[in-house]
Amino acid sequence: MPKNRNTFSSLAAWRRRVLTRAVHSGRRWVQETGAVTAERPGRLRFRRLGPGTRLAFPQGTVFGEEWIELGDHCIIAEQVTLTAGMMPGLDLGPDPVLTLGNGVVLGRGSHVVADAPVTVGADTFCGPYVYITSTNHSYDDPDEPVGRQWPRSAPVEVGPGCWLGTGAVILPGARLGRNVVVAAGAVVRGEVPDHAVVAGAPARVVRRWDPERGWQPPLRTPAPVPVPEGVTPQQLAALAELDLDLGTA
Repeated sequence: MPKNRNTFSSLAAWRRRVLTRAVHSGRRWVQETGAVTAERPGRLRFRRLGPGTRLAFPQGTVFGEEWIELGDHCIIAEQVTLTAGMMPGLDLGPDPVLTLGNGVVLGRGSHVVADAPVTVGADTFCGPYVYITSTNHSYDDPDEPVGRQWPRSAPVEVGPGCWLGTGAVILPGARLGRNVVVAAGAVVRGEVPDHAVVAGAPARVVRRWDPERGWQPPLRTPAPVPVPEGVTPQQLAALAELDLDLGTA
């Protein structure tokens, strides 16, 4: 009996390994097939979908594509909402409403909602669940439910090279300069100067770059270790693929 139990146990373990590999292979196939690219846009017809840009599968809510421009080599993670206009089927005029520059990264579960023009500058990176909106509810009438009152809209501009941390919220009318850092969970409205770090709700400037004195107040963390000399982009890409494989194993 012990020998039989060992045999059955080994057979069950083998079946589990085979099934696990099949599930992971199937998942990768679905992700690859369902991704949206310039070569394989599927049902989506963006105003522009740059080369090298990829919308991971499954996509979030997407409508108003005719007024959405996506630059080159953007990374749009899973379940990201991209909308132009308050609802599908509207005529929004001749100009783009939502524009992402080259190299923009939108983390998993982020939302970019553009009723008024929204522009995200090149090489801006967003963590998961970032919310950028040009529209907000109004509550002028104290007797009418807030959700039934006509919302207010104002253009939003996020400058190039910014970093928006996890859960950051960018409200209507916000204008972020170049290389702005928005802390996780911050709620940003109004104007933020170049090379500033903002945090809090509402967000306020907590650190700025001074050309003569450097960061003020000074950074408390050591400078990052540079990439070793001789490491190629291909090797870095392979390392990223290895991390992805380990994360899904």
